Amino acid sequence: MNSADLQQAYEKMGISKEVFALCQDVEASLKERFERIDRITECNQLKVLRAMQKNQVAEAHFAPTTGYGYNDLGRETLEKVYADIFGTEAALVRSQITCGTHALALALSANLRPGDELLSPVGRPYDTMEEIIGIRPSKGSLSEYGITYKQVELLENGEFDYDAIKKAITPKTKLASIQRSKGYLTRPTFSVAQIGELIAFIKKINPDIICMVDNCYGEFVELTEPSDVGADMVVGSLIKNPGGGLAPIGGYICGTKECVENAYYRLTAPGLGGEVGATLNVNREFFQGLFQAPQVVNGALKGAIFAATLYERLGFACNPAAAEERHDIIQAVTFHDPEKVVAFCEGIQYAAPVDSHVTPTPWAMPGYDCDVIMAAGAFISGASIELSADAPMRDPYTVYFQGGLSYHHAKFGIMKSLAQLEKKGLWAFEKE
Repeated sequence: MNSADLQQAYEKMGISKEVFALCQDVEASLKERFERIDRITECNQLKVLRAMQKNQVAEAHFAPTTGYGYNDLGRETLEKVYADIFGTEAALVRSQITCGTHALALALSANLRPGDELLSPVGRPYDTMEEIIGIRPSKGSLSEYGITYKQVELLENGEFDYDAIKKAITPKTKLASIQRSKGYLTRPTFSVAQIGELIAFIKKINPDIICMVDNCYGEFVELTEPSDVGADMVVGSLIKNPGGGLAPIGGYICGTKECVENAYYRLTAPGLGGEVGATLNVNREFFQGLFQAPQVVNGALKGAIFAATLYERLGFACNPAAAEERHDIIQAVTFHDPEKVVAFCEGIQYAAPVDSHVTPTPWAMPGYDCDVIMAAGAFISGASIELSADAPMRDPYTVYFQGGLSYHHAKFGIMKSLAQLEKKGLWAFEKE
């Protein structure tokens, strides 16, 4: 197929010649960058394959279990595979974990007791964590159980405030929660190396402090994971990176044997722990999704870089900037205009394979303190490893783009977002 054929294919999908030409030029400039990503992906693919072969994954492990789920060989093997990939003593990987927020709540509530203090050394946590902690009152929050909370803001340059962290740590400090990704903030996403330095600093003050990393959106982006640099727990969602677009639900906690066992007993019941929990019919999707996860993350990561490079050319602020190294798959674009945010999300929705005919609108989504617009025409409801974009409808009107089961779909989503801005008169090619 020549360039004219490709252009014609895009024209049939609503992409003008001008937008096509601009995006092809952007893509051509990223060839070397994409090759570096491919090399990281290749190493991560081998890491996943090695763990599966070591644990002798077999067809029998895909068989479902029901009821109590005793002797679920697939579940037990999958958790060994996760522990090997993340280099931890143990892992909990369950369909009973409903989402990433649930996984984080489980890890915290399992390892904190009344009178303990939770410390965030990276500033404000993600919106949905506020009610879990009790920053915003909610039934069942940690604060209702007598667990206190303290946070240390980042320095103006986005780096850790080590002096303030040292002062904040007291004998009550039991667990430090480190959010790797930025959430709905404009701070940088932290690299694995940065997280390792922070953990080493905390452990030097008190080696008994549990260091937990919210690893959502970061898995397989780098060659190493936070558990390789001292994290006692890494926590995430299976409908993000490690599910590879196939896991229909679920979350994981990988870490020390004690931390993971505590989570087992909190998830089920004292005395039962990890021995129960039927997998029904999800084992195959969990294994296969994990196997293809490095490749899916590869496409999402390239899509994020493509988005930043394009929108920076158009004059919009991007975080991370187009040339920056990546530590997660999220790309933030700041518009300072609610109409542009809505148009961008409409474009992403119209690029979806599912519900492409639906127009997203801001709404009062549970767990947030303002209206949120979400664009996601996904095969798995809410799966943000699939092409998606969302934004809190508040200043500075920043949209957060992520996912794409393939690079070409992620690329098309971004092209469609620009086409929608053009269609609504919010951007004109002639101004470029």
